[in-house]
Amino acid sequence: MRLDAYLAQYWPETSRSTWAKYIKAGYVMVNGEVETSSKRLLDEDDEVTHQVPDAPNHDEQTLPIIYQDKNVIVINKPVGVLSHSKGAMNDEFTVADFFKRFTTYNVDTNRPGIIHRLDRDTSGVMIGALNDETAKLLQHQFSDRKAHKTYVAVVDGTLKQPEALIDLPIGRNPKAPSKFRVDPNGKSAKTVYRVLANNGKRSLVELNPQTGRTHQLRVHMAHVGTPIYGDKVYGKESDRLYLHAAKLEITIPEGERMLFVADVPPEFAAMEKA
Repeated sequence: MRLDAYLAQYWPETSRSTWAKYIKAGYVMVNGEVETSSKRLLDEDDEVTHQVPDAPNHDEQTLPIIYQDKNVIVINKPVGVLSHSKGAMNDEFTVADFFKRFTTYNVDTNRPGIIHRLDRDTSGVMIGALNDETAKLLQHQFSDRKAHKTYVAVVDGTLKQPEALIDLPIGRNPKAPSKFRVDPNGKSAKTVYRVLANNGKRSLVELNPQTGRTHQLRVHMAHVGTPIYGDKVYGKESDRLYLHAAKLEITIPEGERMLFVADVPPEFAAMEKA
């Protein structure tokens, strides 16, 4: 039997793919010696042991709460914080770690409470579900485009029109799979923008995505020649990505339509004036 399959069989609370990562990291030993290949074939007499480190304790870490009741929690996610872990062996504090203290939804996964996500470098409003019924209600609104999101960004340059709809499909870049680009064969993507201020060098803009494609706002703004300031993937790196999820309008249980707001960070106004 392969080593990863053996571990998954005898310690089934951990998935085979996770065991493969632990093996590669050097946490598994065969006959007292570290083995880093998941493909290692075991003989009947081989002794397998492991020393997987304890999960880090994030109990002392917190995030700013905008609103909370028995069904939802809404936070102002700081820049630099992951929405959720990308899998095993991620030791950093995430929004999901914070939501896990309050929710019963998806608690056995790496995404407890998570309904939607913001990129690590994006700050602003995130809503979490505290139970399964609420999760379904919120998920349907995101998928049916009934959850309305408003972002504020600082972009390089000046837009030709003060307000417009960018209707350009987006697809994955085959030459760089972690990046996206405007692609006529991609999925439909629509963004409405409105210029709030402009100093000739940079512009402060409001962005309303009508669809929810990965990196949509960043790809669209870069494509029209005004990349979001600090975008190290589609523009030029700075102290942060100047993209902030400022508002989320959504219906919560009991049928109440709510507007949640996270104040735009002061560095946005300072950067726009610089």
